[in-house]
Amino acid sequence: MKRRSLGELTAIIIAVLFVLLMLVVPLISVLTNALSKGLDFFVKAISTSHVISALGLTIGTMIVTVLITGVFGVVAAYCIGKFQFKGKSILTTLIDIPFTVSPVIAGLALIMTFGRMGWFHPYIEAINNYFNLDIRIVFAVPGVILATVFVTFPFIYREIIPVLFSQGKDEEEAAAMMGASGWTIFRRITFPAIKWPFLYGIILCSARALGEFGAVAAVSKARGQTFTLPLEIDALYMSGSESGVVSAFAVSSLLVGMALIMLVIRSIVEKKG
Repeated sequence: MKRRSLGELTAIIIAVLFVLLMLVVPLISVLTNALSKGLDFFVKAISTSHVISALGLTIGTMIVTVLITGVFGVVAAYCIGKFQFKGKSILTTLIDIPFTVSPVIAGLALIMTFGRMGWFHPYIEAINNYFNLDIRIVFAVPGVILATVFVTFPFIYREIIPVLFSQGKDEEEAAAMMGASGWTIFRRITFPAIKWPFLYGIILCSARALGEFGAVAAVSKARGQTFTLPLEIDALYMSGSESGVVSAFAVSSLLVGMALIMLVIRSIVEKKG
């Protein structure tokens, strides 16, 4: 067996210690505190009406977000990877905005767009008055979804676009010359090449959607209605009571469990892809 040098051993030890101190130990502390009052309290804490509502909204938001960003990511990546048009570089820059803008700013931007002082508020009110509806965007479920979509839509696109660039257009052009339709070309040639990056992007998008806090907090105000799990955890912890803090850790363990599931799925996708 090859003996490792002092530099290699030092690097390995530093990496392992860093992971243990920054990731493993905090996660263990969350699970330990979640069960500090016993299993009965844990079950009671994660089964309250507010937690169940937050869990349902979190999962529902994640599903809708993945559907929207999945379609957008494939279409945007295909356009940028296969077509040449004016403004292409500007479009790629705009898609990356959520990576550089604070999620809180994204939430405030949605408020100034769809809120009472927003640009689209008069049009929303006109629709409500004409059809006798009560459509609301911010401080309602649609705002939560829009905020989550805003911070996650580059993920799937970013996983697909390098594959499309490396794939080129030779096979697709050859298929088109042989009479294949655009849908057949996409289904038989393009999508098989991006299948695994697409799934990997979905996993990253899902994980980001589950844990989003800043943007959602800006457009959500009703506990039990528009609170996702991260917001419910914050509300429990900020209550200041001992039972509230322990309940916050208990609910946090749900997110930890979801994150571990995402890691397992990601590992499987990476191995197959």
